[in-house]
Amino acid sequence: MMQQPKTTQPLTHLDSQGQAQMVDVSTKVPTRRQAVAAAQVRMSTATFDAIENGNAPKGDVLGTARVAGIMAAKQTSQLIPLCHPLPLHKVEVQITPDSQLPGYQIQATVTTKAETGVEMEALTAVSITALTLYDMAKALEKSIQIESICLLSKTGGKSGDYLRQEEVI
Repeated sequence: MMQQPKTTQPLTHLDSQGQAQMVDVSTKVPTRRQAVAAAQVRMSTATFDAIENGNAPKGDVLGTARVAGIMAAKQTSQLIPLCHPLPLHKVEVQITPDSQLPGYQIQATVTTKAETGVEMEALTAVSITALTLYDMAKALEKSIQIESICLLSKTGGKSGDYLRQEEVI
């Protein structure tokens, strides 16, 4: 039997025997919810320049990574155990060049009207965008780094709004 960690709040994803369970959200009222997540991808200046100039061997690195992130958000419940399938109303993935890294800042915004939030969808979107960027550019450089995956904000739901206070590194 799985031992339950000590906490002051009830554990919603464990049943009375300590087994993992999907939370029943059917009694919750659907509300508008939005989450924004971020990641960054750091690389050499030569790799960054090749991507920016459209000279990557695999083709459109950023376009492919953006589409992969959108597709990933839509597949989150199939990737993350106990995550609810949600009707996503908007998934936006932005990939911004940052010559100071050098590399790219990635941000995903996911919106729904549902009984539960979309934080995992936003985090999945930036993670897969970053992984796809790596995959598309690995012929240029194997030492590309994916960094600082985090939730920046979320709105809606019982727990209220959240805004990350510390700067993303």
